[in-house]
Amino acid sequence: MTDQSENRRRFLVSGAGASAALLAGNASAQSSTLPTVRWRLTSSFPKSLDAIFASAEIVSKRVASATGGRFTIQVFAAGEIVPGLQALDAVQNQTVECAHTAAYYYFGKDPTFAFGTAVPFGLNARQQNAWMYAGGGLALMREFYQRYNVISFPGGSTGAQMGGWFRKEVRSVADLKGLKFRIGGFAGRVLAKLGVVPMQIAATDIYPALEKGTIDAAEWVGPYDDERIGFHKVAKNYYYPGWWEGGPQLDMFVNLKAWAALPPEYQSIFEAACAEANITTLARYDALNHGALKRSVSNHGVQLRPFSREILDACWVAAHEIYAEESARNPMFKKVYDSWRPFRDEQILWFRVAEQNFDRYMASAQQRAPK
Repeated sequence: MTDQSENRRRFLVSGAGASAALLAGNASAQSSTLPTVRWRLTSSFPKSLDAIFASAEIVSKRVASATGGRFTIQVFAAGEIVPGLQALDAVQNQTVECAHTAAYYYFGKDPTFAFGTAVPFGLNARQQNAWMYAGGGLALMREFYQRYNVISFPGGSTGAQMGGWFRKEVRSVADLKGLKFRIGGFAGRVLAKLGVVPMQIAATDIYPALEKGTIDAAEWVGPYDDERIGFHKVAKNYYYPGWWEGGPQLDMFVNLKAWAALPPEYQSIFEAACAEANITTLARYDALNHGALKRSVSNHGVQLRPFSREILDACWVAAHEIYAEESARNPMFKKVYDSWRPFRDEQILWFRVAEQNFDRYMASAQQRAPK
């Protein structure tokens, strides 16, 4: 090696070292200038529902680790600060900075909230993500949520839910008349058209109400969560599908003032943490539900029953009547619905081609395969 080459090598090595040191110094200096931020998060869910409650914990842990503990979020279960169904109000009035909740819990304030979670005969979990992230849904919902002083971030999904637990079989629309069903929101309005008496009951009161016969049926989430509550002990008819919740999305609601006060670096970290929770929660439910469903049938004597085509068709018609009625009187609902419905219809066409045919074949092939 010539002296000239050796000098060049030394220059490059020393230059690279100096650049690395400079970058490290700049990063350290930047980190030291970022503020210490302490937030509180109220969940709409109890700790006993560990799969769904963990979504908020994912966000809290990721934000803390990515900021070296400078930005922390303390998670509180439903009832520890405010009741679960008051999570939005707590964020809106700055009792807490953020909440992990389901937007359709606030259907009573405005039915438009339901699009943020799920509406009858709507999108499955993948389609909901597609509408939110790539179909304009997130921008539309954020425009709506501004009225309530919050910004939203998708924060999980349970996947398609079950249709609920019934003390007696329901074979036809006639069997629905007078049925006292723990169900609320949009689905409650749909079923009311068919003679159901919808009952809005807090989560902790559902089991005793079903056990005592105060209600005839109840829906909650799906096999994993339902098994933890113990519905199989008080009702043996487990219906599917939950046509009102094809892919219910959970949301992280953040107070607009608190959000604006965050440094851009913290905003990016928080948004990424919510995306992680969004993916992980759905994966967790997909991994847990099949085992719980098998136990319900094999160990608990539960009867799996599909809703009849007559019931599904009647509910489809009633749901779309309500969409038309609400669109006629609620301009924001109409604005969201006019974006959402054509997106749903196109997604149905696409999924019929590849996804559904693949799933259908896999199901039949698995049944035929030697054990």
